[in-house]
Amino acid sequence: MGVPSVRLVAAALWRVSGAWSPRLGLRRFWLASMAQNVGSPVPVGTQQEQDKKSRNRPGRARVWEETEHHAKKLKSSEDEEQNRKLPKRKVVLLLAYSGKGYHGMQRNVGSSQFRTIEDDLVSALVRSGCIPESHGEDMRKMSFQRCARTDKGVSAAGQVVSLKVWLIDDILEKINSHLPSHIRILGLKRVTGGFNSKNRCDARTYCYMLPTFAFAHKDQDPQDEHFRLSAETLQQVNRLLACFQGTHNFHNFTSQKGPQEPSARRYILEMRCGEPFLRDGLEFAVITVKGQSFMMHQIRKMVGLVLAIVRGHAPESLLARSWGPAKVDVPKAPGLGLVLERVHFDKYNQRFGSDGLHEPLDWAAEEGAITAFKECHIFPSIVDTERRERSMAQWLSTLSAHDFSASEAASGATKAPSPPKANEEEDGDTN
Repeated sequence: MGVPSVRLVAAALWRVSGAWSPRLGLRRFWLASMAQNVGSPVPVGTQQEQDKKSRNRPGRARVWEETEHHAKKLKSSEDEEQNRKLPKRKVVLLLAYSGKGYHGMQRNVGSSQFRTIEDDLVSALVRSGCIPESHGEDMRKMSFQRCARTDKGVSAAGQVVSLKVWLIDDILEKINSHLPSHIRILGLKRVTGGFNSKNRCDARTYCYMLPTFAFAHKDQDPQDEHFRLSAETLQQVNRLLACFQGTHNFHNFTSQKGPQEPSARRYILEMRCGEPFLRDGLEFAVITVKGQSFMMHQIRKMVGLVLAIVRGHAPESLLARSWGPAKVDVPKAPGLGLVLERVHFDKYNQRFGSDGLHEPLDWAAEEGAITAFKECHIFPSIVDTERRERSMAQWLSTLSAHDFSASEAASGATKAPSPPKANEEEDGDTN
């Protein structure tokens, strides 16, 4: 019998072991031959793949999720590392928001029960890449400061906050892309390295939007949307509001303040009511007040006392008595219509606004955006909520329960204390 040709031997090997594997070589042929004695051949590579699938199948989804999450963290770390190469500068942000559904401006670190404006703002700053995540957890690291601590439900058209950020490209667009539509950053300006928005603020202007039937006399006028504010009543309102101008002791217009505390004295620059206007068939008016700073609930109580007098529940003499040492029952108007209109930095602008390095903080170029935001988000929310919940109408019905004559006998002439010093101001203001 002759020696078989190489071609015949190769064909025989192919039939026994299948295709040639450069990785396994002749070992695959030997394993296949051994498998003929115990059963059908099982290629080693196939068995390894099956074992691998068998090991991964129970936690396959979790493995992929962990891998994906790790990849996202790596990408986030890479983005943050890239941003670290950018300059970090002290800036101010012009912030507008509708306060409905929020428990005020100031963030309550460690508490997720009450949502605040700063919760959403800080989240947007981190997600946009303006600040590292560690600064979002500890706001002191970015030197964050607000001009005013607005209370629950209070809106703002011109809030200003100061902080240090990475000056990334398209910074305003990126921050706003992570904010809800009822919170907007309308402007950004560079400021000095030691700038503090609360301490540098010279004055704050608030406005209070209310339905004009709140000025209706309790015994003479209609108490609903059919009421229209007369020129005579508007004149009376402005006469009373003008009495607040100057320095007074407002211990009766806040809580936990005694008449002897220097911080209870506040300086009001201006307070007046504008002409009435119609919104959805309901007449409204806006009271504007400008002061150096305000205490908690101070503006709402100033409005509440004037309404009580105009409606005939309290005598005009109560206004002067409320600044004396005696305790006076001052009603607090609803918070719905209160809006932080703007904050003022006159002294800063005089010193740095024209030095060639910094811009004045006057926001004149942003006036159009401010007006548009109020018309789109703040005023419609006030009108709609007042119509649905009738917060002002319900509050007016409680005025008769106040005792406005309780402290009249205790009142008397007192010497007016001196105006407060700058270091006697409170840590911000809230209403």
